[in-house]
Amino acid sequence: MLKFLFLFVCLTYSVVCHAQRNVHDLLPEHTFTEGIEGPATDREGNIYAVNYQRQGTIGKITPAGEHSVYAVLPGTSVGNGIRFGQKGEMYVADYVNHNIFKITRKGKKVKLFAHEPAMNQPNDLALSPVSGYLYASDPNWQASTGKLWLIKPNGKVILLAENTGTTNGIEVSPDGRTLYVGESAQRKLWKYDIRQDGTLSNKQLFYSFHDYGMDGMRCDKKGNLYLTRYGKGTIVILSPEGSLLEEIPLKGKKPSNLTFGGKDRKRCYVTLADRGCFEYFDTDFPGRE
Repeated sequence: MLKFLFLFVCLTYSVVCHAQRNVHDLLPEHTFTEGIEGPATDREGNIYAVNYQRQGTIGKITPAGEHSVYAVLPGTSVGNGIRFGQKGEMYVADYVNHNIFKITRKGKKVKLFAHEPAMNQPNDLALSPVSGYLYASDPNWQASTGKLWLIKPNGKVILLAENTGTTNGIEVSPDGRTLYVGESAQRKLWKYDIRQDGTLSNKQLFYSFHDYGMDGMRCDKKGNLYLTRYGKGTIVILSPEGSLLEEIPLKGKKPSNLTFGGKDRKRCYVTLADRGCFEYFDTDFPGRE
């Protein structure tokens, strides 16, 4: 009852609510490098993130808490965003060499799925639950600009937008109709309508912050958007209408991304760049993944 009263007060008076959720550590600090990013959860509840112990790797954490190297990217490649496809295949953005890799479910073979020299550095990935189309953010940090890309199931790469702000976090709504894109340097969060062919239209400002940066994001099944506030050390939860529902303080100050896992997918795991590990808290609704 108190929890619902807390939310009612927040929504009624439009105040920032720092939710009293218990936040815990998963793994010791610096199990991953400061490049820990792109977390994703598979069907069995295993959690993955890039740069386990050293750059260029992908780490795996089982539901029992065991952790190990899952895969090593070829050459000088370094991963960022990870997403699982509809058949359980893993997609990894390689921000060094302008690649999207595909790792098969059986055999853990790392294959080149898409390559585009015109990319700045493919960063976070989002997958449409309806079409299976893959979206990639592509920031140019030096110029404070960015691009957006669509990658079709056959590996064809299509430029959707350029000369935007520094595109970073990216997510598709549960119904597959909306693409959310965060511009970190500009502290603005945009939404686009997704056409049937995967292209975008009707760009609208969804939310704007006055301080601190933002990074990765995920939706729950209700369409609420969970967004990492890099530098502030919080997770912001926004409603599908763009209202601020909660702000959850973390232990670390540099949350880079998040994924849902655990029983019923109602546990939110957050990667912390300054701590090189995960923190987690329980949520009211399961993640979209």
